[in-house]
Amino acid sequence: MADFDIPSLRKLIVDAESDIQGELPGTDATLRRRNLNVLARVMAGFTHGMYGFIRNFLKQCLPWCKGFLLRQWAEIWAIYQEPPASATGMATFSAADGKGIDVDQRMQSDAGVEYAVVVAGVASGGSVSVQVQAVTAGTAGNLAAGSKLTLMTTVEGVTADGLVAAGGLDGGREEESIDSLWDRFLARVQKPAHGGNADDYVTWIKEAGVGATKVWVRSGLDGLDTVQVFFVCENNTESIIPSPELVEQALAYLKDPSRKPVAASVGVYAPTPKAFTPTIRVVPNTPAVRNAVLVQLNDLLTRERDLGGKLLLSHIDEEISLADGETDHTLISPTADVQCAANEVLVMGTPQWVA
Repeated sequence: MADFDIPSLRKLIVDAESDIQGELPGTDATLRRRNLNVLARVMAGFTHGMYGFIRNFLKQCLPWCKGFLLRQWAEIWAIYQEPPASATGMATFSAADGKGIDVDQRMQSDAGVEYAVVVAGVASGGSVSVQVQAVTAGTAGNLAAGSKLTLMTTVEGVTADGLVAAGGLDGGREEESIDSLWDRFLARVQKPAHGGNADDYVTWIKEAGVGATKVWVRSGLDGLDTVQVFFVCENNTESIIPSPELVEQALAYLKDPSRKPVAASVGVYAPTPKAFTPTIRVVPNTPAVRNAVLVQLNDLLTRERDLGGKLLLSHIDEEISLADGETDHTLISPTADVQCAANEVLVMGTPQWVA
C-alpha cells in the first residue's frame, strides 16, 4: 500500500474554497475577510488538525514507538510497568519509658518530605523506635542514617526531633520509565521462556518488582544443578546494592512454582560492592570541573558495571578527558585495570583530588 501524504494546510484551504464555490454557484470563497473565506480556513484548520491527530494516534499504536499503548501491548505478555515505591525504615526518638508513638503519626524531614508511622513503638531505656514509610512514593523519600525527622504534632513524653536509624530509609523509587518497560517487553518477545535458561532468570528478576536494572546468572557455585542470581538496583539513590528485603522478595518470586524449574536449586544474592576511589589531579582544579569528572566516572561505571568484571585504565582516562571544562589531568591511582572478584561489582566511592 502506498504511503498517504497528509495535505498541507495551504492545499486544504484551497480545496475548501473550491468545494464551497462548487456547492454555492456564483460565490467567491477566496476573498479575504469574507464569511465564506473564513469558513474555508476554519474547516481546513480542523481537517489539518484531525489528520495530525490520526497520524500520531496510529503511530503510537505500534509498540516500538513507546506510545501510550505500550503498556497494553506489554500486559498481553504479562509485563507490567513497575509502580513507584515508598521508602521505609526505622526512626528513633528520645522518650519517657512507657510512652509511645502510634500508627499513622506524621513526621517530616528537613526537606519537607512527609512520613507516616506504619509500626508503632513504646519507649524503653529512654527512646522509642518506630517503622516509618514515606507518604509519597519516589526516591525523594530515601534518607541516610542519622538524618533528622521532626514530629508534625506533639506526642506526650516524646521529643519532637528524632533520627533515622542505622540502615536509613530506603527502597523508594520512581515509576518505571517507558524506556525500561520497552526493554523488558522487547526481551520477553525476543527471548521467550526456555524452561530456565539464563535469559529466563534475568527476565524473572526484572519482573519481581525490586527495581533490578542489571542481573547476572551463574551456575554451579553452590554445587551441581544450582543457579546463583545476582542483581543491582542502579536507580536507587542510597545504594545500588539491593537490601536483604529486596533479595528475599526476588527469591520468593523466582521460587514460585509457575517459574522455577523443578530440578534447579536457586539462590538470589546481592553482589559485594567494590568501591572505586581514584586519585586524580585535574586542571583546572575547581569544584565545577571535579563534579563534571565525577559525573563522567559515574556514567562509566553504570555502562560497564559487570559482576566479576574489569574496568580498563584506558577507559577511566578517556572518561576524565570528556568532563566539561577539563583541560588536563593526571590519574595517580589506580595504576592498572581494576579487577573485581567473582561476586563483586564496582560502586563509586569518594575520589581523592590532588592539587
